[in-house]
Amino acid sequence: MKSDVYTKHPDPKKPANLDDYDRVYRSFDWKQARKEIDWFDGVTMNAAYNAIDRHTQTWRKNKIALYWEDEDGSTKQYTFEQLSLLSNKMGNILKDFGVTRGQRVFIFLPRVPELYISFLGILKIGAIAGTLFSAFQEQALADRLGNSDAEVVITNTELKKRIDKVRSKLPALKHIITIDSPDFATSMEHASDELHIAHMDPDEYAFMLYTSGTTGKPKGVVHVHRAILQEHMTAKWVLDLRDDDTYWCTADPGWVTGIAYEILGSWSCGVTAVVFAGRFDPKRWYQLLDKYKVTVWYTAPTAIRMLMAAGSALVKEFDLSALRHMCSVGEPLNPEAITWAIKTFDKPFHDTWWQTETGAISIANFPCLDIKIGSMGKPVPGIHAAIVDDTGRECKPNEEGHIAIKPKWPSMMHTIWRRPQKYKSYFEHGWYISGDRGMRDADGYFWFIGRADDVIKTAGERVGPFEVESALVAHPGVVEAGVIGKPDAMRGEIIKAFVVLTESQKSKVKSQKSADAFKEELSQYVKKHLAGHSYPREIEFIDKLPKTRSGKIMRRILKAKEMGLPIGDTSTLEEY
Repeated sequence: MKSDVYTKHPDPKKPANLDDYDRVYRSFDWKQARKEIDWFDGVTMNAAYNAIDRHTQTWRKNKIALYWEDEDGSTKQYTFEQLSLLSNKMGNILKDFGVTRGQRVFIFLPRVPELYISFLGILKIGAIAGTLFSAFQEQALADRLGNSDAEVVITNTELKKRIDKVRSKLPALKHIITIDSPDFATSMEHASDELHIAHMDPDEYAFMLYTSGTTGKPKGVVHVHRAILQEHMTAKWVLDLRDDDTYWCTADPGWVTGIAYEILGSWSCGVTAVVFAGRFDPKRWYQLLDKYKVTVWYTAPTAIRMLMAAGSALVKEFDLSALRHMCSVGEPLNPEAITWAIKTFDKPFHDTWWQTETGAISIANFPCLDIKIGSMGKPVPGIHAAIVDDTGRECKPNEEGHIAIKPKWPSMMHTIWRRPQKYKSYFEHGWYISGDRGMRDADGYFWFIGRADDVIKTAGERVGPFEVESALVAHPGVVEAGVIGKPDAMRGEIIKAFVVLTESQKSKVKSQKSADAFKEELSQYVKKHLAGHSYPREIEFIDKLPKTRSGKIMRRILKAKEMGLPIGDTSTLEEY
C-alpha cells in the first residue's frame, strides 16, 4: 500500500526509550519485562501498588503525580505519597463497608481526584474495580450494575439520582458512597492511612469494563493485575514516558484508555500526569498544554479533527515548545490529521491500535520508526499480530483479512463476566480475532480497513447498535428501529437510526416541521435513557426494516442503501 512517509530523525542526545525496534522485537520475551514491575515475593503483585506506592520508596515520593484542573479553573495537585495515603484511606473505608477480595466496586464519577483515588483503593484491597462513564443514564447503569452484581457504587449526590431510579432492579447493591457528603468527608478524615495491600496472583481480577457489541446487552470485559506489565511497557515504549515528562491523556477512565494510560501504565512509569475535568474547547486545551508544559500528549482523532477545524492560527497564541511527543487512540487516525499536525506542531501524531479486550496498546507507530501516514504501525514487542483468513491462515502481504493476535499476552482479557461462551467466541484457530479487518504490507506495517461487524465507533466511543435500537423501541411512538454507523468527517462515524412508527404516531408527523420535531424528541429520549454520546444524530422514518427470515435486522442492507452501495446477497431476507 502506498502512502506518504514521515521520516524520523532521532536525537542522538536523547534517544527514544525503544530506540531499535527490529532488534528488540526479534529478541524480546515478556519474562524480560518482569524486572520493570515490583513483586512482593517474586510471585504475587498488585497493579495499584505498582502504579503509585512503589514510588514512595524512592526519590519520587514527593514528586507531583497529578495536576488536576476543572472547568472553572480550580486546581489541585497530589504527590505520589499523597495518592498512596489517600487511596489507603479509601481502601480502609471500603473494608469498613464489608468489601472483600473479588467483590465488585463500581465508580460512577466525573474526572474528579476521588475517581483515581477510589480506583487505586479498590485494587489495593483485592476487590474488582468497575468504571462507569458519567454520561451513562438509567438503562445503561442498570445493565452494567445488574450484570456485575456490584455491591458498592462510589458516586456523587448529583449522579446518585440516576442510580436511585433503578435501585429496585439492583438487589446486589448494598451501599452507595457519595463523595460530596459530610459523612464521606468525616470517614476520610478518620480512616487510617495505613493499609495492608493485597498480594494478588497475577491472574486475579483487577478491573472490568463493559463494552458494546452488535447484539444483546453490554458485556463485562475483565482484566487482571498482570495487565500492568504490558501497560507499563507500552507507556514506556510507545508513549515514550520518562521521569522528566509532564503527560496529558485526555481519555475518561470510564473507558479502557483512561485506566491503562491515565492510571496504571503511565503512573507505573513514575510520570507526572495532567487531568482536565472540563469540556472540550480548543483554546482551553492549548492553554493547558502551555500552562503545564505538557511534553507527551495522548488524545483521540475526533479531538484532533476538532482542533483542525479551529484553525492553526490559534496554536500560535501559545507556547507549546515543551511538547515533544504526541499519540492518538480510539479510532483510525486519518492521514490529513497527521499532515496537519506536522505543519502545525512540527511533529506528527502517532496512531495506536488496541481494544478494551486487548487491555493495552498492541500495534503502534513507535517514536523510533518512520511513519507511513495512515498506517496502524507495527506490533508491540512480545505481541505476535497477523492478518488471517477465516481458517486462521496468515495472509500474504497486502491481502485483506482479520486483524488477529496470538494468545496469550499479559494484558489480554481473562473472561467476559458470566459469559464463558462469549469469551470463547473471540478465539478461533489459535488466534484472538479482533473483529477489525486490515492488511499488512511488505514492510510489516498494518493498515486498518474496517469493522467486521456492526459496532459503531463514534468520536472514539464504541456503541452497540442493539442498545440504541432498544432505547428507541422503548418510546411509545416507535415500533421498530435499525441503527447503523454512517461515515462522518469529524466524528469518524455518527449514529443513524431507521425508525418504523406506530400508526398513531405516523398521523402526527405529516408535515416536515412535525417530523423534525419528533426526530429531535427521539434523539433526546435516547440521550436520557442510554447515554449522552449514544444518541442518533440522524433519523429516518421508514415503513419496514430489512430482516432475515428469522427476524434479524439486516443492518448491512440499511448501510448499503444509505451509502449507495450494492445490497449484495439477499437470499436470507424475508420479502423486502
